[in-house]
Amino acid sequence: MRLLIVEDEDSIAEVIAAYAAREGYESCRAADGEAALALWEREPFDLILLDLMLPKLSGEGVCRRIRETSDVPIIMLTAKGSEDDVVAGLDAGADDYIPKPFSSRVLMARIRAQLRRGEARDRENRPIIKVGSRLEVDSDRVELRKDGQVVSVTRNEFLVFAALATPPIRTWSRDDIIRVALGEDYEGFDRTVDTYIKNLRKKLAEPGHENGWIQTVYGFGYRIDDSETTP
Repeated sequence: MRLLIVEDEDSIAEVIAAYAAREGYESCRAADGEAALALWEREPFDLILLDLMLPKLSGEGVCRRIRETSDVPIIMLTAKGSEDDVVAGLDAGADDYIPKPFSSRVLMARIRAQLRRGEARDRENRPIIKVGSRLEVDSDRVELRKDGQVVSVTRNEFLVFAALATPPIRTWSRDDIIRVALGEDYEGFDRTVDTYIKNLRKKLAEPGHENGWIQTVYGFGYRIDDSETTP
């Protein structure tokens, strides 16, 4: 599990990262609201710890922007005893809040609870993902459809495409694709991802979409191309 820690105070961010590491979570840190959105758009995260008072863009603003495209669990970090902060955070779309200063046990318990709820929500609500108007990713049926017709893909090819297509659209590194789509215990090489991408392109390619709706972002990884063409 990967956490995004959005906190401008170095000492607090370092303590949270240390707590998270002890629980086996990876974490990245952003020190202001704009940096948080840039990280969010570039990398996948399973939960966000978000300070309400931030430079450049407030935690409330960050939360509202993320909520436009994602229901990722968000825990707001608020000033102790500030009812206005709590209300502002929850109204912006936060799932929970924790006042500063906080104990490590309480913080980790809140994180575990939100991650459990997120996993349960994902199991119960797995919508069909659309790429433009012509491609559909149906996780319940494990089907990739183009213009309503099922495209024959392997299980791992499906998982890779589904990860790339999951909103918000972002650039994925090979390591991120392996971790999110194929699982932490996947034993293949990272270059195996290139083979899955090549096969998907071959099966989906057509005039106007020779890349099979999958762009190569040189030096970074892959990204879904959701621009429109007519069949």
